Amino acid sequence: MGGQMRVYRQRIRSVSATKKITKAMELIAASRVVKAREAVMSAAPYTHALTRAVSAAASYANEDHPLTTRTSEGRRAGVLIITSDRGLAGAYSASALKTANELMERLRSEGKEVVPYIVGRKAVAWFKFRDRQYADAWEGFSDAPKFAHAQEIGERVMQDFLRDTEDGGCDEIHVVYTRFRTMVTQQPRALRLLPLEVVERGQRLDVDEGFLEEPDGEGLQPQFSFEPDAETVLDALLPKYVTSRIYTCLLGAAASELASRQRAMKSATDNAEELIKTYTRLANQARQAEITQEISEIVGGANALADAK
Repeated sequence: MGGQMRVYRQRIRSVSATKKITKAMELIAASRVVKAREAVMSAAPYTHALTRAVSAAASYANEDHPLTTRTSEGRRAGVLIITSDRGLAGAYSASALKTANELMERLRSEGKEVVPYIVGRKAVAWFKFRDRQYADAWEGFSDAPKFAHAQEIGERVMQDFLRDTEDGGCDEIHVVYTRFRTMVTQQPRALRLLPLEVVERGQRLDVDEGFLEEPDGEGLQPQFSFEPDAETVLDALLPKYVTSRIYTCLLGAAASELASRQRAMKSATDNAEELIKTYTRLANQARQAEITQEISEIVGGANALADAK
């Protein structure tokens, strides 16, 4: 009985130590997700306005502009996959990788070669474990991305998009990230970054990527003037547009990661509390059994002495 007591007490101490860690991680994620959500909402208006401006310029530009031209016989598609650097965030990275894998399979079924660009150590580990190749990888900032990170990623994908496919370029660029909707709802999503979807005047411009509750629905303004011309404006806006869209995806993914981690750590803390209750009950039962046995032995010994007399 004494051995059982020691085992239960050791387990209670171990689970209690784990509970302290998970509770601390839950509180840290809860405090950081507030700032991450604020960063998401701060970047939203700029991204929305820039996307509207680029769509407007594209509707007036030459139809052969690389920003808006999508070839039906595209041969290479780049896929930027955004995951986390650390675990303990539930199914956050696994869900994003599942969505990315579904997109890559669809692109391959269309006869296209897929060129992955990956963000986060979880994606790097996933590709290396399966011995799959990728074009480039970025690590170390998944839960706190900076604009400079988006610039670095944007420069690389832009460089490949504008290069001819014969020289290793891509005909289109897709992004897979986790869309932040609420503190309890995060949704993996795949979107096409390039070529840009051209929105005609009067149509609703849907650039909702988890940063705005709903598109404004006003459509493009009826009159625009471009200096010197729409094509030149597009060339100037293209790098800003790509960087901005990638940055907002990184921000949304960071907020989703922290929210997933907070939820996962809360669940772990609750489970630890249940385990502590269970082990405490078992320890009490073992102690009661031990006391009962001791009393029985005392009574038995007393009866034996009485019988001897």
